[in-house]
Amino acid sequence: MKKILILVFNDLHHDARVARQIHFLSEYYKVTIACFDSPKEWPYEVFHIKKIKPGMATKAIGSLLLLAGFFETAYSLLYDFPTLRKQLLSRSFDLIISNDIESLPLAFKIKKTEKILFDAHEYAPRHFEDKLIWRIFFQRFNKYLCKKYLPKVDEMITVGEGLAKEYAKHYPVKPIVITNASHYAQLVPTDVNDKKIKLIHHGSANQSRKTEIMIEMMDYLDDRFTLDLMLLTPTIANKKTRNYLVHLKQLIQTNPKVKMIPAVAGSKVVESIHSYDIGIYILPPLNFNSANALPNKIFDFIQARLALAIGPTPEMAALVNTYDLGVVSEDFTAASLAKKINALTSLDIVRFKEQSNKAAITLSAEQNKVILKNIVTKLLNE
Repeated sequence: MKKILILVFNDLHHDARVARQIHFLSEYYKVTIACFDSPKEWPYEVFHIKKIKPGMATKAIGSLLLLAGFFETAYSLLYDFPTLRKQLLSRSFDLIISNDIESLPLAFKIKKTEKILFDAHEYAPRHFEDKLIWRIFFQRFNKYLCKKYLPKVDEMITVGEGLAKEYAKHYPVKPIVITNASHYAQLVPTDVNDKKIKLIHHGSANQSRKTEIMIEMMDYLDDRFTLDLMLLTPTIANKKTRNYLVHLKQLIQTNPKVKMIPAVAGSKVVESIHSYDIGIYILPPLNFNSANALPNKIFDFIQARLALAIGPTPEMAALVNTYDLGVVSEDFTAASLAKKINALTSLDIVRFKEQSNKAAITLSAEQNKVILKNIVTKLLNE
């Protein structure tokens, strides 16, 4: 049986995309994982990456190296993980799947004869371009990593057409799109109570996502509607990100129509939100990745058989409009999305939920499984 290493600098309790990679490919290959953390019940060999929180001296040195353009040295300081590199160098694989640009140089450092498949979850050169600190310290770094390593990969995938086109425009790659579609769930739409219509939003509490817009939206909605927020902060989140969740909790204290509910593991999200009526998401285009987003949650809403109410992000809007899944606001303001939702009748919501039901198989991860398997088969010359 051929062996695949899946390399990701993330906690797999909350990375549904990589979890799907693992589960799909483990049906055909021996899968080994290198990550920050993973569910203990998973039956895979896992190398847990020990991420040491850098002290002030390390941060200062790293910052100077990035500013001076010593990117290889900076990488060794920030991401090289020497213990992990030594462990993986002692092993042999047939394929390495490297997730996100930070893991790609390490993939090449441990590569012997393995093929490398790169999965870009974001457009790395403009990842957090809305943040000045990121632009100062990390934008040139990410551009350097892309310029050096992307031409060397054997194949590349990404999450949407906007990202694929941008990568192809600037680098000698032609990424194949594998969306963040969720696993098919054998569910049916729940009934709609026209006097109590339940809205749900779930995902990371991240300042760039401006979750407060959806809280503000509730001030414009009539009394039929309530909103539950299922928010989490990654285990590697910095203090500023954690404080943002505290800020959101303070915002909803004065609004009886909004409440915060506990986050669940990624594999439990669809089941947990199934009882709701409308999945909502409005994401201002503060950076390139936000403007071209097609995230997990949109597909989670569909598998949960919900109606959708979203902002006019192009790829999300195209999906909603193509399959007639719900409403798209005119702009990215709370009032605009509220206007679309207020106009809905219970019969409209029932229809949209049924449209999600009809599209659930077509827009499921099982369709992407075929694409991924074909890519891997080709790389392994099977």
